[in-house]
Amino acid sequence: MRYIILIGIVVFAFTKTNAQELVSYIQEAERNNPEIQAFELRYNIAEEKVNEVNTLPDTQVSAGYFVSEPETRTGAQRARFSVKQMLPWFGTITARENYASSMAETQYVDIAIAKRKLALAVSQSYYKLYAIRAKQRVLDENIELLETYERLALTSVEVGKASAVDVLRLQIRQNELVQKKDVLEQDYLAEQVAFNNLLNRDETIAVTVVEEMFIPEEDALILTENLQLNPELLRYDKLYESVEQSELLNQKESAPNIGFGLDYVPVSERPDLSFSDNGKDIVMPMLSISIPIFNNKYKSVTKQNELKQLQIQSQKADRLNKLETLLADAQYSRETTRIKFNIQSDNLKQANDAEQILIKNYETGTIDFNDVLDVQELQLKFQINLIESIKGYYIQYALINYLT
Repeated sequence: MRYIILIGIVVFAFTKTNAQELVSYIQEAERNNPEIQAFELRYNIAEEKVNEVNTLPDTQVSAGYFVSEPETRTGAQRARFSVKQMLPWFGTITARENYASSMAETQYVDIAIAKRKLALAVSQSYYKLYAIRAKQRVLDENIELLETYERLALTSVEVGKASAVDVLRLQIRQNELVQKKDVLEQDYLAEQVAFNNLLNRDETIAVTVVEEMFIPEEDALILTENLQLNPELLRYDKLYESVEQSELLNQKESAPNIGFGLDYVPVSERPDLSFSDNGKDIVMPMLSISIPIFNNKYKSVTKQNELKQLQIQSQKADRLNKLETLLADAQYSRETTRIKFNIQSDNLKQANDAEQILIKNYETGTIDFNDVLDVQELQLKFQINLIESIKGYYIQYALINYLT
């Protein structure tokens, strides 16, 4: 069971090297993230509770001195010393250990949930960083393309086939793309801070992201039954088991407790008499039992445990419904991004064909730089949409991995 609930998010391998890079970031986050460390400490505390309950009640020791010494046939009693040890009913300590262990197991599942959520956050942040860098590279390519068009326009102006306005429009367009690239750089730095904070390291450390990603032709098979093994649902199973152990403990604690003890009374000798038991100390073994006659408390705890179990079952069913909805939405969203990717790929091919036609027209001496700007704008739009589709695909894939 522990092996199952500790299976982390499976990173989809767009390439083996790049997947390993993301895995290493996730592993670093798990080692350094303070939230994970806090959950592990809570688990250690819960484990230590097992040792706490594996003890007997405190031994009772008492002593008393007779201010006025009572006289007995064998002499005056000077003081009284008592020691008493209560013992819980058979199996009570074991029941306490089992209950404490079940609570520790619940904390253990919380660690698995926190690690999965952290892996999901790291993966999604990584994909956002990839998208920003990819957009910047696309902007660089388009800026270089506009510079090429600008040189063509200047040549056309010299031979009277274009106006200075065409050149200025191309330069304005370049300036707009440079501005977008600078804004994206600020977006990247902000996301890099968020990413490094997830890894609990210096915010200024550069993050290495893959340069190219693609959407595979076929999606990996999703086993929806694996949703039942999600730690968020396993946690309810552990809570249910802890309530069962709580009820077993309640039944044991409702049984009588047995106590063993010893009283010792020192006795002074009587100076006026001489006999065999003169001044003989008193030693009295004792046996006690505590009976919970008024046991409404234990009956109430039993009723509460029954209601808790029903509550946990309802909570698990509700959470399962929500996780199934999230999984369905993620699958549909992933398929939507694939459709968008395919359409944008076709559009980009057509825009590139239009660009080639414009270049050939320039070679024949006719070129409309308004058409050039329109085609370039379409190319950029389709390239950006492709990157957004890839990012969306992998973000949804990371969510599917988290769920299943």
